[in-house]
Amino acid sequence: MTQAVFAPWDDPSQKPIIRFNRVTKRFGEFTAIDDLTLDIFEQEFFALLGPSGCGKTTMMRMLAGFETPTDGTIELAGQDIAPVPPNKRAVNMMFQSYALFPHLSVYENIAFGLRRGDMPKHDTDDRVAEMLKLTRLEKFARRKPHQISGGQRQRVALARSLAKAPKLLLLDEPLGALDAKLRQATQFELMDIQEKTGTTFVIVTHDQEEAMTVASRVAVMDEGRVIQVATPERIYEAPNSVYVADFIGDVNIIEGTAKASGEGRFDVVWDADREPFTAASELPLSDGQTCHLAIRPEKVTISAERPADAVNAVEGKVLDIAYLGNLSTYHVELPGGQIIKAQTANTRRVSRRGFTWEDPVWISWTATAAVLLEQ
Repeated sequence: MTQAVFAPWDDPSQKPIIRFNRVTKRFGEFTAIDDLTLDIFEQEFFALLGPSGCGKTTMMRMLAGFETPTDGTIELAGQDIAPVPPNKRAVNMMFQSYALFPHLSVYENIAFGLRRGDMPKHDTDDRVAEMLKLTRLEKFARRKPHQISGGQRQRVALARSLAKAPKLLLLDEPLGALDAKLRQATQFELMDIQEKTGTTFVIVTHDQEEAMTVASRVAVMDEGRVIQVATPERIYEAPNSVYVADFIGDVNIIEGTAKASGEGRFDVVWDADREPFTAASELPLSDGQTCHLAIRPEKVTISAERPADAVNAVEGKVLDIAYLGNLSTYHVELPGGQIIKAQTANTRRVSRRGFTWEDPVWISWTATAAVLLEQ
């Protein structure tokens, strides 16, 4: 039996748990969020991704109740949350610093919010035990925060945030303090915990890899606006703009002018002296319109001869080689000075590498490998 794909955003009958409706937030003259409309669904792991100052933390602070919108409304489960104070919202926030109480044990840290909510002692004990098990911290219950590792402290903060079973958990750069390897392991733990609890998670991050790993959908932001909202796969394979293509992963961008060459196909004139590139696209581009081709380096083939069946092929020379262990990235300079990156998997030892610096090479790609962009 095939498992149903989780995609409530594609189902018109599904109601979102969070709805930003034309939300604007100004601080004096500065507009942090600009007329933003966005839906987030129950049980989503939703990522707000963008550079510093793009407005993602402001969005999170408005959800938590630390800021109020200047215009527009934010609804949680159908209710306008503007008049609801932070401590009365079914929302919890996990801060980057974890904000644990240093003098309390792991157990007491997790129990803290439950006791303040007047939960009976036996229920509190049961709930804390459940949270310790969920975050695999049973052995550390009696220790103080300074007696455990950074990754364990991160899990204590998560257990404490989830103890009161919020409808929504906000995570502000939650893995920023962890080293690369631990961060990777913790990303999968977060996904696992989110799936087990069914809580809606909204994570703020500037780390593309993190957003692409954990999220069901990603909102790429810039200057207070959401540029594209889609699944990680669609953001990577079908970006809607040069900004998104460039922000996520590595990409080659070639500027040119479009000329229709058949149903859903365009020639892209990029150099007056060279043959145009061919791209498949459903965009309604007019002849002579400026456009951009976005091609991921792993979709570019590098070879010594021109491939006989290549739709798009151009000769250049190897300018640079970046060796990344499992991959090598070749920087190939085209006759007009444009540099294109081509990536190959290192299935053989480096000494057997096919090309070296200054070698003449051909690079090629298929008509569907490149994404044609208007903006």
